Amino acid sequence: MQINPWASTQYEDYTRLRDEFGIEEFSIEGLPNPQKLFRRGVIFGHRGFSDILNAIRNNKPFAILTGLMPSGKMHIGNKMVIDQVMYFQELGADITIAVADIESYGTRGVPLEKGEKVAIEEYIINYIALGLKPERCEIYFQSKREPVKDLAYLLSKKINLSEMRAIYGFEDSANMTHIFSPLVQVGDILHVQLERYGGPRPTLVPVGVDQDPHIRLTRNVAFGYRLYNVSKTKDDRIGVFIKVDENVAELLQKAQEVAKGLGFNDFEMIEKYKALYINDAQEADIARIDYELIPLELNYKGYGFYQPSATFHRFMSGLNGGKMSSSVPESSIFLTDTPEEGKKKVMKCKTGGRVSVEEQKKLGGIPEECVVYELFLYHLIEKDEDLEKIFNDCKSGVQMCGQCKTRAAEQIETFLKDLQEKREEARDSLKDYLKYD
Repeated sequence: MQINPWASTQYEDYTRLRDEFGIEEFSIEGLPNPQKLFRRGVIFGHRGFSDILNAIRNNKPFAILTGLMPSGKMHIGNKMVIDQVMYFQELGADITIAVADIESYGTRGVPLEKGEKVAIEEYIINYIALGLKPERCEIYFQSKREPVKDLAYLLSKKINLSEMRAIYGFEDSANMTHIFSPLVQVGDILHVQLERYGGPRPTLVPVGVDQDPHIRLTRNVAFGYRLYNVSKTKDDRIGVFIKVDENVAELLQKAQEVAKGLGFNDFEMIEKYKALYINDAQEADIARIDYELIPLELNYKGYGFYQPSATFHRFMSGLNGGKMSSSVPESSIFLTDTPEEGKKKVMKCKTGGRVSVEEQKKLGGIPEECVVYELFLYHLIEKDEDLEKIFNDCKSGVQMCGQCKTRAAEQIETFLKDLQEKREEARDSLKDYLKYD
């Protein structure tokens, strides 16, 4: 099983994806007032989300980094990411959005000038119209932000071609711009932890599962540049280990001071092993100890990166039953469609209905295979009890497909009409979001 960030693959077996790639199952436990995508299992997996949850619980700073590919129109499936971003913005996150114009050029041949126009017209204006707030929020272009490109070059020293092949499946025919574009994404994700952009803090990247290769690569790089490693040993001891050869004694001493400040008292320091064992610590203490050590690394020319966290969402089906894609207009409701166009598309879309009304009444529909039900699930129905009624009425044969289609079509029409009006207002606010540094 492979995950390709640039392929139009419709993933279906998300449990198998979790198992094969080590993605953890997502739970809403402890999440304040979870948004509907979280409540309904659309967010199905994560990497390192506990760091974000701890930051939320303890009112600590955290950041959201997401990106957009300026190579096509924004469709309603893309809206899932910005819905998550706005949810975390309400919880106090710093929001940074990358326009992946270098990646778009390298993987899809989109000129930078065209990429900028597409990004603004098809994505950024829609983000603002959907409700993204300008406070603690900035949108930038990869090609114009030098620290991102600097990090892409500098941090790639710990990445070799074998790793790139293993993660991305690059073949000999791959051009170097394509190979370099994931390194720029490493720069995107990690640069928000530079002092200039807010300093080291937990960072969440909400993505579809197709972007997991970028997350794995970046987590590897972030860990590779840490000076400290806090972990449990084979004999179940908690140790702080120094990963560099300079300032070892001083780094160990500083680590012991930090651990004492956290209430630990039983230590064994072995300088030749570059190790500090904290004998009264438990595995549950590892994250707390590591959290306090990260700021120290900045004093020793370290980056002190937190490994970025990620949430993974399921993909919406296209209106025709395949994958929703910008390159297949009939599969998608675009956010720039007119209300009339959106309504017509819904009325033509695939459902989970039976071959006849009689059979539907007798056997019930199949909402699990219905695109209209997905529109309700992902976007159109806010109350869970209302969604449950639609599901049950469909399964029992009480609800006919025509009734659901009409309801969804009217809601899409209203949504797009409202969005059109807000898009015009959003143009005047662009300067509050865009950063060209």
